[in-house]
Amino acid sequence: MATATTIHYKEPATETHKKEGPAKKGRYTEAVGRRKTSVARVRLMPGSGKFTVNGKDAKAYFTLPRLVQAAKSPLEQLQLTDFDVSVKVSGGGIHAQADAVRLGISRAIILKDPAWKPRLRTMGFLTRDSRMVERKKYGKLGARRSPQWAKR
Repeated sequence: MATATTIHYKEPATETHKKEGPAKKGRYTEAVGRRKTSVARVRLMPGSGKFTVNGKDAKAYFTLPRLVQAAKSPLEQLQLTDFDVSVKVSGGGIHAQADAVRLGISRAIILKDPAWKPRLRTMGFLTRDSRMVERKKYGKLGARRSPQWAKR
């Protein structure tokens, strides 16, 4: 008695099968900013100047005023008040997250209007700070700290 085997084949997804996102292309500009282990996905949309981070107002998310100022600095320096900014940020601490948001906003502004690039470059907003925490090595207590040496 022979058993019939059925083979299930799934068609690869083509452009017609892909779902459209909530916002259509051209309505916002998206860019990514990073600092240490923080990653910020920034969306820049035409609007009234609303600034949200992870669904909260920027002042509520970044509790220190200097962090809010650091995150908003590209918009303030260029005097761009007619944009809404929506940010999803994860990883790291709030200081690194603020710097990641600043880089993401700067990159999104350049995608929107490349004429701002020289000015943002001179202000230092386009430089990705690549410093990371050095990893711990085996045989050591930290990245470089050695165990205490005893003569006897």
